[in-house]
Amino acid sequence: MMLQRPSADSSGPGFTPLVVVELASDTKEEAIAWLLSRIRDQQHNGGAELLVEQLGPGVEGQEKENPNMFVVGASWQRLLSGAEDVGLFKEFSDGSMRGFTCANKHNFKDFKGDGDDFLSMAECQYIIKHELDTLRAKDETHVPGYTQVKLYPGKSIIRRLQSKGILIQFFPLHEKEELKRLSFSWYKKMKLSFQPLDDIRHYYGEGQALYFGFLEYFTIALVPMALIGVPYYLFDWEDYDKYVVFAVFNLIWCTVILELWKRCSASLAYSWGTLSRKKAFEEPRPGFHGVLGFNPVTGREEPLYPNAKRQLRIYLVSLPFVLLCLYLSLYVMMIYFQMEGWALSVYDEEPTFWTGILLFIPSIIYAVVIEIMNLIYRYAAEFLTEWENHRLESSYQNHLVLKVLVFNFFNCFASLFYIAFVMQDMVLLRQVSLATLLITSQILNQFMEAFLPYWLQRRRNKKMIHKVRKRRTLEDKELPLAEQVRLEAEMSTYLGTFDDYLELFLLFGYVSLFSCVYPLAAVLVVLNNVTEVYSDAFKMCHVFKRPFSDPAANIGVWQLAFEAMSVIAVVTNFALIGMSPQVKAYFPESETQLILWTVAIEHGLLAFKFILTFLIPDVPKHIQIKLAHLEFESLEALKKKVK
Repeated sequence: MMLQRPSADSSGPGFTPLVVVELASDTKEEAIAWLLSRIRDQQHNGGAELLVEQLGPGVEGQEKENPNMFVVGASWQRLLSGAEDVGLFKEFSDGSMRGFTCANKHNFKDFKGDGDDFLSMAECQYIIKHELDTLRAKDETHVPGYTQVKLYPGKSIIRRLQSKGILIQFFPLHEKEELKRLSFSWYKKMKLSFQPLDDIRHYYGEGQALYFGFLEYFTIALVPMALIGVPYYLFDWEDYDKYVVFAVFNLIWCTVILELWKRCSASLAYSWGTLSRKKAFEEPRPGFHGVLGFNPVTGREEPLYPNAKRQLRIYLVSLPFVLLCLYLSLYVMMIYFQMEGWALSVYDEEPTFWTGILLFIPSIIYAVVIEIMNLIYRYAAEFLTEWENHRLESSYQNHLVLKVLVFNFFNCFASLFYIAFVMQDMVLLRQVSLATLLITSQILNQFMEAFLPYWLQRRRNKKMIHKVRKRRTLEDKELPLAEQVRLEAEMSTYLGTFDDYLELFLLFGYVSLFSCVYPLAAVLVVLNNVTEVYSDAFKMCHVFKRPFSDPAANIGVWQLAFEAMSVIAVVTNFALIGMSPQVKAYFPESETQLILWTVAIEHGLLAFKFILTFLIPDVPKHIQIKLAHLEFESLEALKKKVK
C-alpha cells in the first residue's frame, strides 16, 4: 500500500486516514482531550504515537451528526516499527517467510526505497488496531470527566471505553480504488475460475481469505460426489450393493478432503506468513469483569474472576438451558410429524395434484420454524456465554461455538434421524423431508444473508448520497472524506465468519450423513456454494464495514467440528446400509449377527479413517523443511549472540 500525500482539500487530514474512532456524541471534552493526547503521545511516554484528527462536519452538519468522529493514521516509520511489534511475517530475499525487523528491512523481498509499498493497507490497519488495543492506563485512577469509569495501571484504555459505552466503535476505512479492482476480479465477472485469494487476503486479511479458500475448496471437493449422485437419483437405482459402494466412497471422501484441506490451508498460511507466526498474548475481553487483583503472568493489575464460579454458571444454568432448548426442539419435531401424518392421510384419501403439493407443506413450515428457532437460540446462547464471564475471547468463542453447534445439529438433523431409524421410512426421508428441508433452508439463508442486508444498506446509502448531492454535481461520484466516513459508519458491522462456517457445517452434514439415501444433496450444495461465493463477496464489498485483518493460520475450531461430523457420518451411513432389505436378506435368521457385522465393519472403517489421518501429514514436506531450516538459523543466530 502506498501512503498518500496529504489531501488538497483543506478539510481533510494531513495524513492517510486508515481507521475511524467514533465516541458517543455526549462524551465529555476532558475525556476526548485525554484520549487524543494518549493516542498522539510518544511510545516511551506510554502513548501510541499515532496521528489523529477530528473529522470535519458533513454536508449538512446541523442534522444530528455525531461530532466525535476521528480518523487515525501513522507515519510510515511508525507502521514499520509496529509491523515488528506485532510479529508480521514477510517474504525474505531467499524466498522464505521471516518475522519482519526494522534492522533487517532491506533484506526483505518487496522492500524497495523507503518501503512505501511494503505493507498492505489491511496490515497497516491491523497494526493501528494493535497499537490502540495495547494503549494502557498509567497512573490515572479514572477516565477524566467520568469518576465512575475506574482505571488502574496497565488497564487497556480502549477496552474500558468500549465496555462503558464511551467508545461506540472503531473500524478500518475502505480504499475505494482497490475495492473496485477487487470487486471486478472477484464477483463482477461471471466466470468459472478460482477466487483471487491473494487479493482477498491483501485487502481483508488472512482470516477472510481462508474462509473463502475453504468455501472454494469444499465446492470443488463436492463435484465428484455430485457427478456420481446424479445417475443414482435420475435412474432411481435400488441396488444396495451399489449404495454400499457410494456410501464407502462418501466415507473416504469425508476423511480425505478434510485432511487435504489441512495441507492446503498450511500452504496458504505459509505463503501469507501466518503459519509460524507467534500468537499474541491474549488480553482480557472488554466485557470481562471481576475483583481487581494481580495477574501472575503479566504482573499487572486486572479483574480476576473465580473459575469455580464460572463452572457453576456453566453446569447449573447454561447446560440445563441447552437441554431445555433441545427438549423444545424435540417437541416441535413431534408436531411436525403430526402435520406430516395428516398430509399423508389427506393424500391417501384423494391423491390429486394439489394434495400431492400438500405433502411438501409440513416440511416447508418445519424448515422455516427451524431457522427461526436457530436464530432465537443464537441470541440466547450469546447472552448466556457473555454472562458466564469468560476472560479470553478465544474461550468465549469456543463455548459459544459448542452451544450453537449442539443445538443447530439437533434442530436440523433430529427429524431426519427419527425418520431414518425410528420410522424407517426411506421414501419419506428421501423424497419429502430431506429434499424440502435442504432446499428451503438454502432459500431462507440466501434471503437473510444477501437480499435483506443489501436492501437495507441500499436504503441507507440513498439517504446519504441524496444529502451529498444537494451540494455536489451528479457527475462527481467521489464522496468527500467526511461523507465517506459517515456512510461507512452507518454500514452494518461484519460479525466475523462464525455464521458462514456454521452454514457450511450444516450443509456438510446434509451431504455426508444421508447422501446414500438422497444422492442429489451434493448437487444442491454445489449450486448453493456457487451463489454463496458471489453473495458473500458482494456483502463484503458493499454491505458491511471493512473488518480488521485477522492473522489466522487455519480455520480453527471449525476443523474439529467438520471432523466430528465426518465421524458421525461413518456411523450413520453404516446404520442405513445395515437397515436395508437387501443387506438384511443375508441374515434372515439372526438380527444380532447383522448388528454385529455392521458394527464390526463400521469400526473397521473408523479405524481406517484414523489411519488415513496419520498417513496424510498436515503440513506438506517442503514447508516442513523450510520451517525447520528457519528454526535452525534462529538457534544459530542466538548462539552467536550469547557468545
